[in-house]
Amino acid sequence: MEGTSDSQDPLVIQDLAEAAQAHDNSGSEVSDCNKSTETLSLNPAGSPVETPPPLQPEPKVPNNMSSVKNEPSTASGALDPNESQEDVGGDLCHSRGASTDGSTMDAYNYSATESRRGTYSEAGTLPIGSTVIEENMQGWEGNSEKKLSDSDIGRTSHPKKLVSSSKCCQGLMRKNYDLPENPTRTELLRYAFTCPPHGRVGDLLIWIITGLAAWGCLISITGDQALPGGNFFSLIVLYIMAILGGEAVQLLGLPSLLGSLLIGIFFRSIPGLNVIGSNIDFQWSATLRGVALVIILIRAGLGLDPVALKKLSFTVIRLAFAPCIVETLATAVAAWLLLGLPWSWGFMLGFILAAVSPAVVVPSLLKLSEEGYGVEKGIPTLVIAAASIDDVLAISGFSVLLGLTFAEGSPTWTILKGPIEIFVGIMYGVIFGVLCWYLPYREKKNRPMYKLIILLVLGCLALFGSQKAALESAGAIGVLTVAFVAGLGWRKPETEDPEVEDYYKSIWGYVMPLMFSLIGSEIDVVAINPDTIGWGLLMLLICLTLRVITSFIVVMGGDFNIWERLFIAIAWLPKATVQAAIGSKALDHVRLTNGSKEDITRGEQVVTIAVMVILVTAPIGAAAIKLTGPKLLAKIPSVQRSPDDPETTV
Repeated sequence: MEGTSDSQDPLVIQDLAEAAQAHDNSGSEVSDCNKSTETLSLNPAGSPVETPPPLQPEPKVPNNMSSVKNEPSTASGALDPNESQEDVGGDLCHSRGASTDGSTMDAYNYSATESRRGTYSEAGTLPIGSTVIEENMQGWEGNSEKKLSDSDIGRTSHPKKLVSSSKCCQGLMRKNYDLPENPTRTELLRYAFTCPPHGRVGDLLIWIITGLAAWGCLISITGDQALPGGNFFSLIVLYIMAILGGEAVQLLGLPSLLGSLLIGIFFRSIPGLNVIGSNIDFQWSATLRGVALVIILIRAGLGLDPVALKKLSFTVIRLAFAPCIVETLATAVAAWLLLGLPWSWGFMLGFILAAVSPAVVVPSLLKLSEEGYGVEKGIPTLVIAAASIDDVLAISGFSVLLGLTFAEGSPTWTILKGPIEIFVGIMYGVIFGVLCWYLPYREKKNRPMYKLIILLVLGCLALFGSQKAALESAGAIGVLTVAFVAGLGWRKPETEDPEVEDYYKSIWGYVMPLMFSLIGSEIDVVAINPDTIGWGLLMLLICLTLRVITSFIVVMGGDFNIWERLFIAIAWLPKATVQAAIGSKALDHVRLTNGSKEDITRGEQVVTIAVMVILVTAPIGAAAIKLTGPKLLAKIPSVQRSPDDPETTV
């Protein structure tokens, strides 16, 4: 059939109706429509092809087929009427229609069927090979290729970047970094910064994160007090810098407490930094140093081992008492003559300066004992045991003098107050120390932790409670006694918990930087009287000389040669811990009781001299022990040491 028809072909209408009915009955999705193999042209031969308008959203197929626009159409290339529908293909396809003049038709689902007009394309209207379809297909294919090209670029570039980045990061991982057997400093430094964090870098990150978190909590709770210029902010900054200063000083082979002390002095004396030191509330400073003193006293009380004292009883007593008393007397006389201090203040200063520092002596001697120096004659045990008693004597004597100096009332009460405070402190320690034998009970889980808590609480109650009761001397004596008595009961096999002393040792490691930085923050170098520094150094030289001579003499009765006695006298030199703990107690008492200006000046002098003795004796004493120990003491190989050596009892 050729030519152009002015009316719709009834066969086309029939095909459209059948397709719509098939869609309504099946409701299936359109499948692949590329099975048509023949092409037909609905446009008249030689007629121009018009570009269809832009595609619109596909409407639903109307049930009434009469809504299809009647357009004249021309078909050519009729198929064999005997060809079945299955041969052409019966897949449904969702298509968009277009009339022969280029106008769009309503979309509908069409199944390619046998028709006298020809086999139609998947578009449903234009035969395969139509110019319009080919142009659109070329455009669509071009856009797809362009998009795929951009996507391919993204897929190939980003993985390459990730791979290269991961290769760079792998070099920073500790598991991928092989440290040589004899690494250089550069290799050690690079290894220190490998990930995950470890060593000193890891410790530094721990403190930074902990400090920032604590600061954030304090800002949320206290507001302005935790902001720059506030008390808590100054304490946090001082504590963190004290830790860093201690770590830096340890790299030089000096005690870490020296670095913390210097940090405190810097933050009080250097312009700009002195804002930190001056903004610290003195009541908070006194309280924190009081807690540090409690920990020192508890460690001293627990460290008094009766077995070790019994083995070296007489020598230990002589070494603990004689140098301490001689130095106290010499200091009191020198303070009265050189500084013009009253006798009570002079004796207080004497007991402050007479105490040996366990923080310097104990680690140095333990290191020598591990190497076998002096172990055969028990020299490390002798010095460590005597140091504990020396501290007890010095703190007890200072506490008694502090109570007598600021005692109020009749002369009779002033005379009786000292013995009464000593008796009260001892009774407090005995009662609660015996109670600690039974509480916590044996079956209690985490018993060492409960022992730690109950002893710390009892110690703080003794120290701060005695201040409220105006019995200052009873506090320190009560803490020492309760720790010693509790330790006697805890050494029994069924109640022995050595973890308690380890806990206090760990706590002391965290408290020590704060205590030394706080005592250092009491020193304003600019405001120090030059006479105090000059006469103070002369006084220290005289008193330390007498101490060394006395220590050398009191150990002559033991089984020690001249070089071993000389080492004991040198090891009895370092001072730091007790001086930092009680050096400002008198000044704190004057401030809290609104004392006279003259007493405040005396308290500042005492603090200045206490800090001076730390700066002079701590580094010199630590270096002297380290250098003279291997030269003056006899060494035994570690294989000859047995568990029965005196050193193992400490």
